[in-house]
Amino acid sequence: MTSIDTLQDGALTPHRIVTLRRNFEDNVVYRMAQNAVCKISVDEITVNREIVTKSDFTFSHVLDDWSVTNQKSSGRCWMFAGLNLFRVGAMKKMNLKNFEFSQNYTFFWDKLERANYFLERTIELVDRPVDDRHVAWLLSRPLDDGGQWNMFVNIVKKHGLVPQAVMPETESSSSSSQMNRILLHKLREGAKILRDMAAKDASVDAIRDTKDEILDAIHRILSIHLGTPPTSFDWQWNDEDKKFHRDGEMTPQQFAEKYVTVPIDDYVCLVHDPRPTSPVGKTFTVESLGNVEGGDIVKYLNIDVDLMKQIAMQTMIDGEPVWMGCDVGKMMQRDLGIWDAKIYDYEGIYDTPLTLDKSGRLQYQQTVMTHAMLFTGVDVIQENGRGVPRRWRVENSWGDKGGRDGFYLMNDNWFDQYMFEIAARKKYLSDELREALEQPPIVLPPWDPMGALAGEVVIAS
Repeated sequence: MTSIDTLQDGALTPHRIVTLRRNFEDNVVYRMAQNAVCKISVDEITVNREIVTKSDFTFSHVLDDWSVTNQKSSGRCWMFAGLNLFRVGAMKKMNLKNFEFSQNYTFFWDKLERANYFLERTIELVDRPVDDRHVAWLLSRPLDDGGQWNMFVNIVKKHGLVPQAVMPETESSSSSSQMNRILLHKLREGAKILRDMAAKDASVDAIRDTKDEILDAIHRILSIHLGTPPTSFDWQWNDEDKKFHRDGEMTPQQFAEKYVTVPIDDYVCLVHDPRPTSPVGKTFTVESLGNVEGGDIVKYLNIDVDLMKQIAMQTMIDGEPVWMGCDVGKMMQRDLGIWDAKIYDYEGIYDTPLTLDKSGRLQYQQTVMTHAMLFTGVDVIQENGRGVPRRWRVENSWGDKGGRDGFYLMNDNWFDQYMFEIAARKKYLSDELREALEQPPIVLPPWDPMGALAGEVVIAS
């Protein structure tokens, strides 16, 4: 049988199309579903009211007594979640009810560092053809808004932090797409220039001199859109008791050293990756995933999901919020602020099973990490003599319009299916897992879904 015959055998024939239509029109339930969904959102029709009414926004442990932040039309969730974690200790130390580190400041430095990182990878792979899969992947995403925990820590350790008042939001930090378009153009143009130079046997020194010229243009573009990051600033404030404080002149590094009250070097990134190729108790990294050249690599330790829950729960019982990454858009009722793995009955309305499990969804590109947030509460109940979580309180960075003033409820079954990552202190790990952290990581390809949070993450509107 020829390939053409095979193609014709697999075609949709007129007879098959008539059969498909008849099967639909002969079923009154399908027709009623069509009438409803053509008028109303399928989510409104399929929402499980029992889950909505039973999702009580009360928790046995709640840490937050502050207002939420707003990343607006940008993909800085990972950065907001990290800074929201850090601001808890800063607010306590300064006796402030509300305080924000400048998200624009860290955004600027991540963009510049990531531009340099991309150009270095371009030089590293200059001998490969432009349509090589790795090169093509890098060119498809030279620079994104998203990021990972280790990348956030790299920025803080190198560039420090400043209060939001010192480098406030701009139009482009709050709505990054237009700025990103010109940055991507310049970086892809730069990649071509560097590769053309290498093809003509230019020296490494000459190539890096040209790279510096490209970075000069990137810095200029960022400064125009985001403002110029301060090298020092004067810091003083009135606390909640109306008491005046003055730190005087400080560098961003000095400010971070004084007001980041958690030991950032003690945190590790824990993931739940149930794919058969990802053994539990092993570390992973993703090739070409990073931002600061010479900084720490992105490194994950794969653990069981129940252990991840126990660590997150215990961290909050001990008084500290938890940075986390998940697939935010799946099974979410945004207006009510509820995540539940069964909140929508898609199988019922479409009369078809949706059978991919978490491992299968990862393997077949149906799920990836798309958003980072902060756990700030947990509802713990007793089962078989031990405390187990049944729902989680989440501080989002989408402003105060969704959920309950910007705080959301995650039922525990959703954690099982769509939670992938937390940052946690090493002290919550067993000796065996702490030893595993010291082993060389398994290197995943650049396009692996475990790198997705550093890519085109969900952008709040």
